[in-house]
Amino acid sequence: MFRRILFWLHLAAGCVAGLVILLMSATGVMLTYEKQMLAWLDRPPSVSTVGARLPVSGLAAAVREQRPELATSATLTLRSDPASPAEVRAGREEMFYVDPYSGKILAKSPGNSRAVFQKITAWHRWMGVEGPGRATARAITGACNLCFLFIVVSGACLWLPRRWSRPAVCSVLLFRLALSGKARDFNWHNVFGIWALVPLFFVVLTALPMSYSWANELLYTWTGTQPPPSPARGTRRPEGGGRRERGEIGFANTDLDKLWNRAQNQTPGWRTITARLTPEGGTSTFTIDAGNGGQPQKRSTLTLHSATADVVRLETFADAPAGRRLRMWSRFVHTGEYYGVAGQTIAGLASFAGVMLVWTGKSLALRRFFAWRARRGRAAAADVPEPVGAGAQDRV
Repeated sequence: MFRRILFWLHLAAGCVAGLVILLMSATGVMLTYEKQMLAWLDRPPSVSTVGARLPVSGLAAAVREQRPELATSATLTLRSDPASPAEVRAGREEMFYVDPYSGKILAKSPGNSRAVFQKITAWHRWMGVEGPGRATARAITGACNLCFLFIVVSGACLWLPRRWSRPAVCSVLLFRLALSGKARDFNWHNVFGIWALVPLFFVVLTALPMSYSWANELLYTWTGTQPPPSPARGTRRPEGGGRRERGEIGFANTDLDKLWNRAQNQTPGWRTITARLTPEGGTSTFTIDAGNGGQPQKRSTLTLHSATADVVRLETFADAPAGRRLRMWSRFVHTGEYYGVAGQTIAGLASFAGVMLVWTGKSLALRRFFAWRARRGRAAAADVPEPVGAGAQDRV
């Protein structure tokens, strides 16, 4: 009886949320290698590595001379790769590539592919809805993700064979390519479900804190950490997790070279360092990343005294409260980026398995529905009494 009830709940959840789960899974596949695709599609122009790089002060002066409007609001990103250009970003949309050897602005990032991935992300998170309806759409995707979690867990229970024997296990564990129709859909539904069970469970589970505030707060409560205050509606969290103090970035007459050299020496093996192009205030904040951009355990925030370059504060992943570490882990396990390319690949394969589970599950549900209609039709035909006089007409 329990298995029967679980099956019908599993089927009902799939029928109700299936199309939204299909959308989220398909867009999840498209976003698997987002960072790598953006790096390839919007690849910057090459730079000549002849000679030595300009000091940061010379680079900043060259940029200000060519684009005076970038003097106060832009951020500078340097890469450890000697063949990579520097990046000067104004706001969230506008970015320029700069030759670190000559200071010449090479090109403006087209941003076309980034806009495409932003659109895919919008469909993944809130079905592409804009305006006042976005909150409702986001509530729908969150509820469907919660249904998906139930489907994954209940599917694992339903997968267990009634009788444990080699043929019974192999029939739901291995692909049987000779099958067709309902038998093929049943086989594929079970095989994709069991092999993707663990990664799919974590991909779906880690989406909950991004959909529900109670799930986000649960991560902090579970670790005995005070949850951060929720931002006021209509405001955005500052980039870098809310730690960057935009009004305290450094003095206008700061020795930029001394500050940047201190930041570079702070983390051996760094890949990117980002800070304000023209410091303002009493301290300078640097974001140092030794990973791929999606690995918070390899990212740190360094705050230096602008006049002396002394370390005011160094915040690493290990220094963060347990709740915040768990929240960052959850965020980047959802995309797989926490574990690098291997993690992204596993998360992408899990999303593809989600697509196949919806397709085969919908197919099995439709086959069951049409079979039920056919049985009702045959039963109704058998119960209809023979019309009066029909036998006489047949004899005639």
